Formats: sequence, C-alpha cells, structure tokens
Amino acid sequence: MTLSANRYGKARVRIMRVDRASPIHNVSELSVTCMLHGDFDASYTSADNRKVVATDSIKNIINITAREYVAVSPESYCAALAETFLHRYAQVERVTVQSRETRWQRLLVDGVPQPHSFVLDPNGAPTVDVDQTRTAITLRSGIDHYTFMKSTQAGWTDYVTDEFTTLAETTDRIVATSMNATWLWQAPPAAPQATNAAILTAMITEFATTYSQGVQDSLFRMGNAALQAAPDIAEIAIACPNKHYLPIDLAPFGLAADKMVFTPTDEPHGQIECTLRR
Repeated sequence: MTLSANRYGKARVRIMRVDRASPIHNVSELSVTCMLHGDFDASYTSADNRKVVATDSIKNIINITAREYVAVSPESYCAALAETFLHRYAQVERVTVQSRETRWQRLLVDGVPQPHSFVLDPNGAPTVDVDQTRTAITLRSGIDHYTFMKSTQAGWTDYVTDEFTTLAETTDRIVATSMNATWLWQAPPAAPQATNAAILTAMITEFATTYSQGVQDSLFRMGNAALQAAPDIAEIAIACPNKHYLPIDLAPFGLAADKMVFTPTDEPHGQIECTLRR
C-alpha cells in the first residue's frame, strides 16, 4: 500500500476581528479552516511526528495573524495566514485557507450610523478560498446561500416533453433561489470588498430587471454581468437550487386559480450550475 496524498490542519476556527483604530469600529467575524500540505508522510506511515505542526499551534497562528491583520479584508488576511506557514515551516509546501464570514451591518438609529453597534445580516455568507505555494497563489472570493426571488417576470417553456413529462409550461411563475457563487481573481485585488459588492449588485440587478426564460438563462446573464462589472476576475461559478413555490388549488372552495397562494418547498429541488470564463 502507498500513501498517495495527505493534508491536515485546523477547521472552523471562529474569530471576531474588531478594528479600533478610530472611534468608528469595523468588525469582521470569520470561521477559518487552514490545511497544510507537505512533508508529513512519515507521521502517517511511520508514526514519526517530528515535522508535524500541532493543530493547536495552527489555531494559535490563525488567532495571532488575525490580530496582526485586524484591519485588512478577509482576502488579505487569508493570504497573509498562508504566507505565515510557508515562511516559518520548511516542511510546508502548500497551504489552503478557507474563510466564511458572518455579516454584521452597522446599526442606524434615527437614520444615523452608530460607531460601534451592529445588526446581523443573515442573507448570505461571504467566502474566501486561498491555495498558496512558494511560487503561486490562487485566490477566490464568493458568497454562500444568498437568497433572492421574483414573484413574476419569469417563465419555463419549450423544454423536452415526452412520456415522463408532468410539469406544465408557464410564462408567469415565482423564481427563488439560495445562490452559491465564487469568482477567481486574476491577481490579488487592491480593493476586494468594493469589487465583491459590485459583483453582487451587478448580478442581482440583472436578475431583478430582466425577464427570465429559465434559471439557466438568468444565471448566464448574471455571470456575464459580473464579469463586465469586475475586470479583476477571470471566471465566476454560480450554483442555484430552485426553491419552488407551488400554487395551491383552492377551486374546491370556490376560489379562482389567481396565483396568490403557494406552498413553499425546496425538497426536491432543481439544481442549476454554470461557470463563465473570459
């Protein structure tokens, strides 16, 4: 038997960074996973741990690096974390870092932004994926479970119909989804948070303001809008489960089928995915 691959690290290290450099605080809550690849075969095959950095030490380095880079974007923090391991440990050949952010919005009181008070924004979790070696870095940003819908201006027609088809065509339906999307940076970005916001705005604007011939149709146009809005990204991958809203038949009660009352369901759901590259 041969050990063909291995990696190890620390997962779901939760940190809250609070930038207190001015009276207006900024917060960034992350769940971080950091995995090391390198010369660790002997710890698996010979019970030789002399080159193994303990996962508790990995956790400590995650926390220390968070303090050293408290004011930077999650993208810059994750890249700095990967660089720390590569610089310190010769046996580490590659580092992968993933972060998932819990979003906090600044609280408004009578329309005035509060300097150190926030409310939870539960819609969508920004993500960062770093894959770094001593010679190259791959950086992706994205968002998980960003949920949106439109109550009309969407249809589904002209699909394959055969003996297995039970779904009726429609030119007016609810479309809703909980989108996962990631985008690949062409180079480490100077202002990732502003660009990430522009990407999301471009996609949602395209979805909201155009007729959807299907989720496939919308995803392609949303991805194209993202690439146009952000020259810094090389590709974008989008995955959208179709959250269904099924009309309830109220005819037995003397009520017309007027598309006003629905049953929400997401199991089973259609799963639509695509990747666009420049």
